[in-house]
Amino acid sequence: MPAATAPVLHLSLVVGSALVDADGDRLGRVEDLIVRLGDAGYPPITGLMVSVAGRLSYVAAEAVADIADGAVTLRTAKLDLGRFERRPEEVLLKEDVLDHQLINVDGARLVRANEIELARVEGWWRVVGVDVGPRGGLRRLLPRPVGRHVAPGGFLDWASVEPFVGHVPSVRLRVPHPKLARLHPAQIADLVEAASHHEGEEIMLAVGAGDSELEADVFEELDEQHQREFLQERSDADVAAVLARMAPDDAADVVAELDDDRREGVLALLPASPRTKIRTLLGFDRAQAGGLMSTEFICVYHQATTAEVLDRVRRGDVADDLLTSVFVMDTHRRLEGSVPVTALVRADGDVPVAQLLRPGTPHLVADADLEEVARLMADFNLTSVAVVDDREQMIGVITVDDVLKTLLPKGWRRRFGLLGDE
Repeated sequence: MPAATAPVLHLSLVVGSALVDADGDRLGRVEDLIVRLGDAGYPPITGLMVSVAGRLSYVAAEAVADIADGAVTLRTAKLDLGRFERRPEEVLLKEDVLDHQLINVDGARLVRANEIELARVEGWWRVVGVDVGPRGGLRRLLPRPVGRHVAPGGFLDWASVEPFVGHVPSVRLRVPHPKLARLHPAQIADLVEAASHHEGEEIMLAVGAGDSELEADVFEELDEQHQREFLQERSDADVAAVLARMAPDDAADVVAELDDDRREGVLALLPASPRTKIRTLLGFDRAQAGGLMSTEFICVYHQATTAEVLDRVRRGDVADDLLTSVFVMDTHRRLEGSVPVTALVRADGDVPVAQLLRPGTPHLVADADLEEVARLMADFNLTSVAVVDDREQMIGVITVDDVLKTLLPKGWRRRFGLLGDE
């Protein structure tokens, strides 16, 4: 039976229930239910933490005949009263998940588990979802005979949530958050900023363990405060590894935030190419065109054919958002203008790229201020603009998102309700 149609059993109506043997005699009390996280699908109940004669004990799922509202029934009349101890990867639903924040991956927001929902799926009881609405909390406040009639009000399928487990002693060495890969880096950064510091660090560790490129993308999206916090706790080698995968302009902004006595040590650990680009960008004022620009661009000689330029685009490693246009220079490397990538795709392969140049395309100098950058891009309806030196040779490119990130107020994402319920 699919989880969506199986009868739901609320965790709050199981915890505190009687533990009874096969003959119906009461042996003790159910204190918590145990699952193992990290596997695909709905996590099965693997055991129970029970209290018998004032002693906490473990009951394996194999010894349980049924889990129901008000009672958990064993298969036999015997019970092993070994002392309860956490085993690797075990999570206690009441202690570790209930009343804690979770990540609603589909909604890209943080929510609180006011109730945990169970159902019998594929022959055994499993966690199928959480109730993040007020009814879940209300049910637990009411007397049990009344609370059991309170229906779920904010059900989230378990397939769409990720619990935080960094606080759980048995799983601290493993932080599984595979569902985070569905999200855009900016959404993950929003989650990090909305979470507590320890929860945010758990998200960053999980992302880094699964995809180092995604970790760098998320780091680029974090606000300066959170970047500083994470930099303080990481070694120079770890910081350098993240910076090497970031866009040079974003990496330069991060390096600029480092203490003077640490900056050179981190730069020395970077590969030669990103180190050179970052050092170049650090020489410019961050509020001017030179500080806004990226050194990642494609600039070709005007004699090149469209086919040759497109081959350069295919073989290059410039990020997609920086490739709205290809720039063209003369034999003295002076900038002549730009050609939209769409124009290249539509043109015949043997057409010289010089024939596709947009006439009158403007450019900027490195000391142009932010107002001039924004005005020029708006006046000419540009998604990217070249920055040149005093010899009119291209040294960088500014994209519209670089300008937006500078102009928009801090915390603007929160104004659009991206950070969820707390």
